[in-house]
Amino acid sequence: MNKSVYIATIEPNSGKSIVVLGLMTMLLGKTARVGYFRPIIDDMENGEMDNHINTVISHFDLKIDFESAYVYTRSEVLAKQNQGGSGEILDTIIRKYKEIEANFDFVLVEGTDFSDEGSITEFDINILIAKNLGIPVIMIASGIGKNVEELVGNLFLACKTFKEKDVEVLAVFANKVSKDRLEEVASRLANSFSKEVEVVIIPEVKSLSNPTIREIVKALKGKVLFGEEYLNNQAESFGVGAMQLRHYLPQLKDNGLVITPGDRADIILGALQANVSANYPKISGIILTGGLIPEEPILKLINGVSEIVPVVSVGSGTFKVANKIGGIKSRIYADNKQKVTTSISTFEKYVDIDRLAERLISFTSDKLTPRMFLYNLMIQAQQQKKHIVLPEGEDDRILMAASRLIAGDVVDITLIGDEEKIKTKALKLNIPIDFNKVAIVLPAESPNYNDYVNTFYALRKHKGVNLTMAKDMLLDVSYFGSMMVYKGHADGMVSGAAHTTQHTIRPALQFIKTKPGASIVSSVFFMCMEDRVSVFGDCAINPNPDAGELAEIAIASADSGKAFGIEPKIAMLSYSSGSSGQGEDVETVRAATQIVKQKRPDLNIEGPIQYDAAVDINVGKSKLPDSKVAGQANVLIFPDLNTGNNTYKAVQRETGALAVGPMLQGLNKPVNDLSRGCTVEDVYNTVIITAIQAQQG
Repeated sequence: MNKSVYIATIEPNSGKSIVVLGLMTMLLGKTARVGYFRPIIDDMENGEMDNHINTVISHFDLKIDFESAYVYTRSEVLAKQNQGGSGEILDTIIRKYKEIEANFDFVLVEGTDFSDEGSITEFDINILIAKNLGIPVIMIASGIGKNVEELVGNLFLACKTFKEKDVEVLAVFANKVSKDRLEEVASRLANSFSKEVEVVIIPEVKSLSNPTIREIVKALKGKVLFGEEYLNNQAESFGVGAMQLRHYLPQLKDNGLVITPGDRADIILGALQANVSANYPKISGIILTGGLIPEEPILKLINGVSEIVPVVSVGSGTFKVANKIGGIKSRIYADNKQKVTTSISTFEKYVDIDRLAERLISFTSDKLTPRMFLYNLMIQAQQQKKHIVLPEGEDDRILMAASRLIAGDVVDITLIGDEEKIKTKALKLNIPIDFNKVAIVLPAESPNYNDYVNTFYALRKHKGVNLTMAKDMLLDVSYFGSMMVYKGHADGMVSGAAHTTQHTIRPALQFIKTKPGASIVSSVFFMCMEDRVSVFGDCAINPNPDAGELAEIAIASADSGKAFGIEPKIAMLSYSSGSSGQGEDVETVRAATQIVKQKRPDLNIEGPIQYDAAVDINVGKSKLPDSKVAGQANVLIFPDLNTGNNTYKAVQRETGALAVGPMLQGLNKPVNDLSRGCTVEDVYNTVIITAIQAQQG
């Protein structure tokens, strides 16, 4: 079941509130607990609450506090973008969304308002948020000021852009459409969109477009003199009372707003009298301009009128006030029950509720964005904290990553190194690490040193290791850290920032050893590309695996992918696809594929297959049309280390993909190797996957 939908628009004043209110009503009729989330809101004045959030939470009595329902204001987003913090923006939005999602059956996510006309950046932000949350979109456009071709074309191009970025569009709403064009718009949209996209046309509802007196007061910074309880009156029109009363009275219209200088007692009293007369229309309010307040006798007379309307004083002149009122875009407020009710009833009148609900709830997606993948890993690691030892405790990158991990309460950390040197370096580099939450150990000074020496001697004496050699070897940080893992004093180890792969792995191979049933240790990288996460194996350990070893690498890599939330579709890579190629190398891959099919018939696997046929759906269909894997592979097994290592580095450098790993598979306990060129992010991510491996036993 799909758990969320993202409401997006391509312009300001699209009538998004109608869709949000209507969807909330619909969803609450289909499922018990519906949440609401608004990643980015407009800037707020002191003491104000975002109107969208306030309206939805209060009208539907949602059990969400205001601070939880949003993440950033528009200014905060711009400031972080200017400081290069786009990644932080998305990470924080994902975290807060996940907190909401965990407490509700369905979450309605509302995109930005497009306060800046035609903002390309804002459009892109909505795509990025929807994509990284991994949820489908409902797209809205307004018909006001557009011909049919422009309206349909804008919706089509917007949806195409979302889909090109791997964001699914479930429905399009053409909103505020002139009633005489409803059929034409419906026909054009039906011809432009496939049946997989629900098409909805909602006509313009004048009562929703009319500003209330409250909105006018706020826009003009007015002072309410009378009738404060009627500020939700809607101004359907407005007119300036500057002529004599006998000429002005015939100009009054139903629910019209009277604008007149504050010293025109004749117009003020005449309009109020007309409001209670059966012979004239009802007015919505009176705006007094020029900062002029009627004299006391006039105020006393107004106060005694039987049917009062809002009377508001403003400082600006009549002409300026009239222009400003003409430019006010009406909004829906929590206390305006009439507009809220009208919005919901309009939605229900023009939307096939059952069909749209079915599309929302039955939608499924197997897309996993890199940021969502990494977020899920962090949450998984936090659920059962593990203890990870980092032998290179004096390395800058290790300290920076440790600081993040401790601050996020992700894992418990032991750093191997000289305590004074570590603390001095952290102070010098201004690394905010809480040393009350991290253990620091120097092998020679550890109370466990002699026990570790004796254990190593007992394990390796049959290989010619004597006690003196054991003492020397346990002074080495890799041996000491590996022994901590072996003895259960740490759950896993991450090293290699300053040491070779061989230096990191050799101790693990000597006494941690491989799992039962595993004949080799292999590795995978989680390749986090723009729109997907793939598993690459083996790119770090085995130079020339034979068919049996290649099959074991494929099975281990598929299981690793599944353990980290990736449903495996395995491609056994070669220089040919299917049965076309000949030669020793391709035969090895073909044989390995058959071994996997025999040992694990539950796995989807294709091989031999070329890289392009494995990952490109069009090429895959062309070369292997009946394959369940071609074009969709997410576990890619390379025939040898030369191919794998070069390919992962090429993909990483040319596409900007984040390579998480290598993660070693096949060991009894998790030990993972870093590249000596690793970044702080690499260390951070590798520690997390090591902790998750430890959770999995």
